[in-house]
Amino acid sequence: MPIPRKRLLALLSALLDSEGRNPNVELSLVFSDDAFIHQLNRDYRGKDKPTDVLSFEQDPESGLLGDLVISIPTSQRQAHERGHALAQEVEWLFLHGALHLLGYDDETDDQAEEMNRRARAALDLLAAAASERATTDLAVGRS
Repeated sequence: MPIPRKRLLALLSALLDSEGRNPNVELSLVFSDDAFIHQLNRDYRGKDKPTDVLSFEQDPESGLLGDLVISIPTSQRQAHERGHALAQEVEWLFLHGALHLLGYDDETDDQAEEMNRRARAALDLLAAAASERATTDLAVGRS
């Protein structure tokens, strides 16, 4: 797995918190190759090419958010093109896909920017919580 499960759970928790959503949800995550995500993209979206992340909503009202599929080869290419680590790219795609499961869309530039803003807010919340924990640990001598 390109990113620890604990980190993914923390990302999801931060996103749900920043969105004011119930934290008791279920989400499935599949890391795939390009061939698998290409087939899903063709079959479910009519786009005959691989993509980075796909979201399949289930029943958010009952706590079943849905399924995310992230292509690792595409993530690796994008991370390289953007000059950052694979883990950072996977985090971003995970948040992006989860936002789709929460009902957001990115068909327009404004919608895409709103999704990006919400993903950044979740990352900022998670970073603030980590910083607060580090400060608390130092204050009580747990460093």
